[in-house]
Amino acid sequence: MASISLRNVVKQYGSGAKANPVIHGVNAEIADGEFVVIVGPSGCGKSTLLRMVAGLEEISGGEIAIGDRVVNEIEPAERDIAMVFQNYALYPHMSVFENMAYGLKIRKLPPEQIRARVDKAAGILELSHLLQRRPRELSGGQRQRVAMGRAIVRDPQVFLFDEPLSNLDAKLRVQTRLEIQKLHRELGVTSLFVTHDQVEAMTLAQRIVVMNGGRMEQFGTPEEVYGRPATTFVASFIGSPAMNLLKGRVETQGGTQRFLVGGTSLHLPLPAPRDGDLILGLRPEHALPHDGQAVAADATAWPLKVEMVEMLGAERLVYGRLGEAAFTLRIDGTDTPPRPGDEVLLQAPGERLHWFDPATGQRVD
Repeated sequence: MASISLRNVVKQYGSGAKANPVIHGVNAEIADGEFVVIVGPSGCGKSTLLRMVAGLEEISGGEIAIGDRVVNEIEPAERDIAMVFQNYALYPHMSVFENMAYGLKIRKLPPEQIRARVDKAAGILELSHLLQRRPRELSGGQRQRVAMGRAIVRDPQVFLFDEPLSNLDAKLRVQTRLEIQKLHRELGVTSLFVTHDQVEAMTLAQRIVVMNGGRMEQFGTPEEVYGRPATTFVASFIGSPAMNLLKGRVETQGGTQRFLVGGTSLHLPLPAPRDGDLILGLRPEHALPHDGQAVAADATAWPLKVEMVEMLGAERLVYGRLGEAAFTLRIDGTDTPPRPGDEVLLQAPGERLHWFDPATGQRVD
C-alpha cells in the first residue's frame, strides 16, 4: 500500500493563448490505506484528476507521488495501481475466472499462484460459485464485482474507481456500496473513488474532495463537509435537499441585529460575523417549527408561507417562502403537515447558521 500526494496538479489542453485549463492547482495528501472520494458535478474535472493519477492523462504542471515515487513520467503499468471503470470492460468470450486471471497470465505468474489469488478474491466478493460463467450470464452487479475482482488479484498499492456504480440500478448501487466498504475494511488498500453522487460520497468516504470547475472547493471528512461547508457551492451540492442559502443584509439597530432578506426582517439568535451583505445558510432539517400553525406574532420566529408539501415516507419536505426568498423545511413524516397557504413560524438555532461572503462564496466565521 502507499500514500498519494497531489502537489499543485494542473491540467490544460493545448498551449499558449489557446490553452484550455481544466484542473487548477489541486493539492491533497491521501494517507496510506485511506478511502477518499472525489465528488462533483459533470465536467468538474474529477475523472481527469483520477486519470492523471492512473497515468492515462499527462500532467501539465505539478507533481503526483504514489508512496515515495513521483510518477509524472512513469507509465501506467509501472505505477502499481488497479482501476475499476464505469463500464465493466469484461472479455465476453472468457469465463469469470479467465477474466480475473488474465492480467496475471500476462505477467506470467505461475498457474498455482494465479489460482490462489483468483480464489481468494472470488471468496471476498462472493463470486466462487460463478467462476465458470460468462459475463452474459451475470447481472450488472455481478459483472461489476468481477471487474473489482480483476483489480484485487493484482494486489496493487492503490485502487482507482471511476464511477463504478453509475450503470447499476438504485438497489444494486446500495448493495455494491456495502460490498466496497467491506472490501476496503478487509484489504485496507489506499483508494480513490470518483462519483457525481453525493450520497455515495458521504457513505463511502473517510474524506471527500469536492471539485467544482477544476478546483478543489473542500477536502475533509463527510462530517466536516456537511457540517461546515467551506463555500456556497459545497453547501448547495452536499446534502439532499440542499442547504437553504438566503442572500440578504445584516443590519444592527439599537443593539439588535436583523437579517433583511426578500422584503422580510429576520431575528438572529446569535450575532452574525459582520454587518453588511452576507449569505445565510440553514439546512432544511435544522429549522425548528413551532408546535401547531402560527396564530400569533412572534418577534424571534421566522414566518414561512407554505406553498407545497412533499411526502417522502419517513419525512416530509415543506416548500415555502420567507418573504420573497425560497425556503425548504424538512419535518418528520409522522408530524401533522401544514397545508399550502398556511404560515408556519420557524425557530433558527444560532449554532446551525452558516455565513458566506456573497462576492467570493467563501465561508465567513
